[in-house]
Amino acid sequence: MLPEPGVFHFPWEISSVQEGAAVRTYGRLLSYQPEASEAVLSSQHLSVQYDITVHTAFVEPFLPLLHSHYIVLGDVERTEGDGVMVRARVLNCVDGINLALLQQAIMEQRHYLQERDGEAPVQPTAE
Repeated sequence: MLPEPGVFHFPWEISSVQEGAAVRTYGRLLSYQPEASEAVLSSQHLSVQYDITVHTAFVEPFLPLLHSHYIVLGDVERTEGDGVMVRARVLNCVDGINLALLQQAIMEQRHYLQERDGEAPVQPTAE
């Protein structure tokens, strides 16, 4: 049986995703510890830095490029110390990506999926 497709979540939303859910997210590679098979992706939103721990055992060996942008597809796991970790199934370097355009594409995809599934997208009301 194939795993569920990963739904795009912004790095600041990962902590609210339920355990075991398949997710896609992105961030800049802040650090990599090959002996622990752990990488840390970092992203900023509204002047707050969000760090995501990524377990890399399933995607090793890979050539880490520190401070480059990566997109990760994996499953969310709860950990005692860090809170949330993504167990990576795919880890792609996407250095040079336009993050503003990626964020806009994620929002458009969400809007489309809500319309397709018959859910009413949240629209601001004009008073």
